Amino acid sequence: MLAGKVFDEKMFAEIKTDYNMRPWWMNLIFYFCLYMTFIYMPFDLFYKPVAQDHEIWFGFSLTGWWAKATAPLHWAIYAAGAYGFWRMRPWMWPWAAAYALQVVISMVVWNLVDERGRGLIAGIIAGAVFLAPTIALWRAKARFVLVEGNVEGNG
Repeated sequence: MLAGKVFDEKMFAEIKTDYNMRPWWMNLIFYFCLYMTFIYMPFDLFYKPVAQDHEIWFGFSLTGWWAKATAPLHWAIYAAGAYGFWRMRPWMWPWAAAYALQVVISMVVWNLVDERGRGLIAGIIAGAVFLAPTIALWRAKARFVLVEGNVEGNG
């Protein structure tokens, strides 16, 4: 029983140390990348029927086989993000911010060009929501030079 408790305490300490490497908002992005890499994208690629597949690239919707064919690229992006945020790799800056900016642009474009879009105002609102993490990622350059063992506070 004592060995299990020591393992639990050690594991909790490691999780806490990992969590404290990044600010809370960056942890949310990291956990999102983990979810997309290990849960959603495998489901999307291997379980979801082609007829239901749907991918958005630069605001334009791809469906069917085009969506299925481009899904591995999304999977690779999320996997790179998960790894990069996990280890706070320097190459994540500026690429995380660049990808986030692409999401901002995609939100605006999708609302303008897709039949399900709600127009310019909705696109600007949706884009603005994603602009906040884009700016935060751009300003976080110093966080992506962390060396293993050099843990900053969670801010």
